Amino acid sequence: MKFASLIVALLMITACHRAAPSPAAVTRPRPSLYEMEIGKQTFQTYCAGCHGDTGAGDGFNSFNLDPHPRDLSDPSFQKTKSNADLEDAIRRGGAGVGLSSLMPPWGRTLDARHVDAVVLYIRSLRRGPSR
Repeated sequence: MKFASLIVALLMITACHRAAPSPAAVTRPRPSLYEMEIGKQTFQTYCAGCHGDTGAGDGFNSFNLDPHPRDLSDPSFQKTKSNADLEDAIRRGGAGVGLSSLMPPWGRTLDARHVDAVVLYIRSLRRGPSR
């Protein structure tokens, strides 16, 4: 009986000390069409007026702005910004992250779900080589 208790205790200790999977090993599930639609609709409502329908920085308001809105579909921009960077800019606005004060903060307007969905949508705007 003591031997069985010892085995159980060793198994429990071993199970508790397993290494957590590395961030690279954890893959995020592909976003659902519903999440993408929420992101697209939210982007169209709050962002497209300046960033444009395709995120190219060519919205109907962009010609009035100096500096012009960023091209969110630019691959080099996409590579340099993490999802957390994008979320922070959406929540705190341009001035909140050291950029143009012309981008308003949406953190009191959009909840976390909508901010996350907008980030997913922005990630889908990546220009391919043929664009």
